Amino acid sequence: MIKAKVVGAGGYGGVGITELVLRHPEAEIGCLVSLSDTGRKMSDVFPHLRGFCDEVIVSPGDPKTEEEYDVVFFSTPDGVGMQNAPAELDRGAKVIDYSGDFRFGTPEQYAEYANFIGLDPIHKAPALLMETVYGLPELHDIDDTQQLVGNPGCFAVSCALGLAPAVAAGCIDVKSIICDCKTGVSGAGKKPNAAFHYPNRYDNMNAYKLAGHQHVVEVEQELSALSDEEVQITFTAQVVPVCRGIMSSLYATLDGQSADEMLEIYREFNKDNPFVRIQDATTPASIADVRGTNYCNLTVDVDARNNRLRVISHIDNLMKGQAGNALQNMNLLFGLDAGTGLALPGQYP
Repeated sequence: MIKAKVVGAGGYGGVGITELVLRHPEAEIGCLVSLSDTGRKMSDVFPHLRGFCDEVIVSPGDPKTEEEYDVVFFSTPDGVGMQNAPAELDRGAKVIDYSGDFRFGTPEQYAEYANFIGLDPIHKAPALLMETVYGLPELHDIDDTQQLVGNPGCFAVSCALGLAPAVAAGCIDVKSIICDCKTGVSGAGKKPNAAFHYPNRYDNMNAYKLAGHQHVVEVEQELSALSDEEVQITFTAQVVPVCRGIMSSLYATLDGQSADEMLEIYREFNKDNPFVRIQDATTPASIADVRGTNYCNLTVDVDARNNRLRVISHIDNLMKGQAGNALQNMNLLFGLDAGTGLALPGQYP
């Protein structure tokens, strides 16, 4: 059995990966770590886990955290993983980090990201950047020879999967890309915040971080790697009054392809990607279709009047945008099928 340690177990990302590991046929929870709720059972913090996970949450300094584990998930903010991953790797664990700490392959790329969002541009473990892999399996080869994965951001997953086939085919103007993205409130995390207080969120929506969203750097990095020119996008993030889910409406100017041609391009690109489902504009689509799943549903269409590609990308931000994608990465790091413990339908209604 794969023995897992979850750092940041008290947040949405931490409980999400805990839920998934509990259902996994080849993995088990070995240690839950958090700065809050220490000394309490996981099932006391999250009562739905009663009888399924009664493990006691420990503090980062507890001796149990220094035991050997097969995989360590860092469901933590920027800066935590880079300070703690080296010790975990030295103990022989594979590491999957949820933050931006290991999403970039060089100190220079990390510095660009950090400067973009106002963080310290000096990486605390720069040597590890040469060993990390960007954890979007649909775009990167991830296998059991690797030890360190930077799990992608939720918006980045939605946008990169939605645009990659078109960029790789060279059939759009990469300077014309617009990403109009809406997310549920859970994307802000579990920590209370006045802006996400129920009276401020109910029957309300707003755009945010117009000066620069942290996931823009990731999207441009991933798409530029598929293009023969640098990709720059116009990105707008909006929060809407739902709990979970991301809907990204993606647009770009085409070279004249029809909707049928673009559907074929998208289907061919994703023929080996079991968690990406392609559909045409006649198929009803909503975030409810992917809620609680690791799937990304892409509606591919062409506005023929304006020669414009239109892709609607739906994911669950806490699954394919976070914990589900992390478990998919874990499967690949240990030589398992990507869908182990994940190939499940969502809930209806």
